[in-house]
Amino acid sequence: MSKLIVPSVGIPSWVRETDIPPLHMVRMPEKDEGQPVDSAAEATVTALGRSCRLASLPEGASVAVTVGSRGIAGLTETVAAAVNWLKQRGFKPFIVPAMGSHGGATAEGQAGVLEALGVSQATVGAPIRATMETVDYGVTSQGIRSHFDAAAAKADAILLINRVKSHTSFERPVESGLIKMLAVGLGKAEGARNVHRLGVRGLAEVLPELAAIALKNAPVAYGLALVENRNKQLASIDGIEPEDFFMVEERLLKQAKSHLALLPFNQLDVLVVTWMGKNISGIGMDYAVTGRTDIRGLANPATPFVTKLAVLRLTPESHGNAMGLGLADFTTKALVESLDLTTLYTNAMTSTFVEKGKLPLALPTEREAIQAALATCWRREGEPVRMAVIRSTLALDRFLVSEPLAQELIERGFITEMEPAAPLPFTEKGDLADVF
Repeated sequence: MSKLIVPSVGIPSWVRETDIPPLHMVRMPEKDEGQPVDSAAEATVTALGRSCRLASLPEGASVAVTVGSRGIAGLTETVAAAVNWLKQRGFKPFIVPAMGSHGGATAEGQAGVLEALGVSQATVGAPIRATMETVDYGVTSQGIRSHFDAAAAKADAILLINRVKSHTSFERPVESGLIKMLAVGLGKAEGARNVHRLGVRGLAEVLPELAAIALKNAPVAYGLALVENRNKQLASIDGIEPEDFFMVEERLLKQAKSHLALLPFNQLDVLVVTWMGKNISGIGMDYAVTGRTDIRGLANPATPFVTKLAVLRLTPESHGNAMGLGLADFTTKALVESLDLTTLYTNAMTSTFVEKGKLPLALPTEREAIQAALATCWRREGEPVRMAVIRSTLALDRFLVSEPLAQELIERGFITEMEPAAPLPFTEKGDLADVF
């Protein structure tokens, strides 16, 4: 594990003297959160019962069940129910990690990622067959080779299980789900590199074509598409025939996006994100909340426009991978010293969006990181600051706002509860106290 030691850089006195305005804690009105399923296992069995290809398999057929690298609500229960359903019909299921180059791009590492997610032979009742070997299914129209997991390719049938959600950086009709798992996840390390090596064009053009090649050549029998609500609960499980992957996933993506929570502001002088992490977003912070993708050749969203962004902490679940930290303007010495640079650099270079792996200005304390953002946010002296502090880009039911934003929310009828403005509390070390 490669670590950094960050010196405690002294900051100008005028930054240390910058006042942090008192903030209101506000609670947003509840929206359609997506009713959670009563039972992931029952929903899985119902969805599998609609499969034509699985129903026609002969007894003793081997079925590769693909699982990715992300924590998903109800994942263990869903996979275990699928395995049990397949066994009851006389099939021989096994689990295949479908996660591109994650897990250090090793078979052992990918099996370890699954175990950390609660997917092991002990928990789901099927063996894990992890390999980085691939078969070659040919080339795309742009000459990109189609790699596909060798263990899955040898099975009699493949059952894909993945969550449908928005991409971490930009919009397109099909973003992250079964299609991406076919092209990138089951493409293993080579597949991930081949998709990402062309940057935006690779994700928008190469990825769908690679998925189409895989559907034509691999024994894909069925897909289970999971959608979460805004509270990270499992809202639906849809069973999809391979020929319908693209069409149904486009519909489910719209459903998934309808559950997302967003900040109700077009412009912020300062946004403080308390926690970033891979378990929150692939780039640590959802771009729909921060307004930042910072991909060359691709415009950032028109709103929200955030003048200065400070991020304070990295979740333990990220294991030192702060991909997306480069989108921030300021961070802390402690966060940078928690990085695993080997993992971060590997992620950044595999994705080719290396800007997201860069380091922002790292201040000695969280208080100073916030003060630096306030001191540099392009305000005239004495002008009220439009400032918000959030727990993470996933947790937006409650957040802190300065007076101008509070008044805007009141005028628009966007809040159900607001506490009186109070100073931000800090510990003796200068860290933000637990306000959420």
